Amino acid sequence: MNTTTNNDKNMRLVFGVLFLLGLVAPFVVYPTFLMKILCFGLFASAFNLLLGFVGLLSFGHAAFLGAAGYVCGLLVRDSGLSPELGILGGTLAAGFLGWVFGKLAIRRSGIYFAMITLALAQMVFFIVQQAPMTGGEDGLQGVPRGNLFGFIDLDDNMSMYYLVYAIFCAGFFVIYRTIHSPFGQILKAIRENQPRAISLGYDVDKFKLFAFVISAALSGLAGATKTLVFQLASLSDVHWHMSGEVVLMTLLGGLGTIFGPLVGAATIVTLQNELADKVGSWVTVIMGVIFVLCVLVFRRGIVGEIQALIRRSGIN
Repeated sequence: MNTTTNNDKNMRLVFGVLFLLGLVAPFVVYPTFLMKILCFGLFASAFNLLLGFVGLLSFGHAAFLGAAGYVCGLLVRDSGLSPELGILGGTLAAGFLGWVFGKLAIRRSGIYFAMITLALAQMVFFIVQQAPMTGGEDGLQGVPRGNLFGFIDLDDNMSMYYLVYAIFCAGFFVIYRTIHSPFGQILKAIRENQPRAISLGYDVDKFKLFAFVISAALSGLAGATKTLVFQLASLSDVHWHMSGEVVLMTLLGGLGTIFGPLVGAATIVTLQNELADKVGSWVTVIMGVIFVLCVLVFRRGIVGEIQALIRRSGIN
């Protein structure tokens, strides 16, 4: 009991410190760079909910990130809706797309599930590439940030940052509560031993589908927000490379950990920003080397290895 109480206090302390750091961060670091980290951090955390806590490896999550970005961009730019409605529309679209994907793929597992999600995501990529309203290879450009609730000017980077930060905190809270709820315990039971979960009377497919839809919707929330930040929805957001990138972020940070995906996303985004001008296209090779090292040397990821070190040292 004392150990559990101490852990809860430690987690609250960590959350409090990180929340305060997020509030002051844009005064120290370039806000647009921080917003990119937060968007990809939410995306990776949503993906981790599915892979780390349900055990389902999806190679199609870029479809949710990118599709939501395009829907949000079209609603805000072409339909004249406010940014909050654009983000909501993109999130709902990603959730619905996740439901369709899940209905088709959820009865399979392992490599079959991964390949089905990849194939479906490639269909979305083809549709986005060919549709006349999406801009094709040029992407959806000129998306206005607009005014939040009609009076907060999002063209101001600081205002935009705090909107992104609020969205990230809300999405992260949903993921945290999902993991630590009875529903989350059932998801972990399915991951550990699906036949046993079935024998206990749980409708495994229903729980996996629900988790898939939550993960897809939160990925869409990240994608819609990213479109507003950069005022652009591009084909790279829907490409299968993005699905591979989020796998790398999750594994690098720590699969099945709370903060691992955020750490992995921050690491990858930082490396890309720092190395893009110096090594050009070689940055993809460097990412590949990092992935191999992560799998071979520290399989728990950055946060996972830190947690293992703390446990070995006996720190509560």
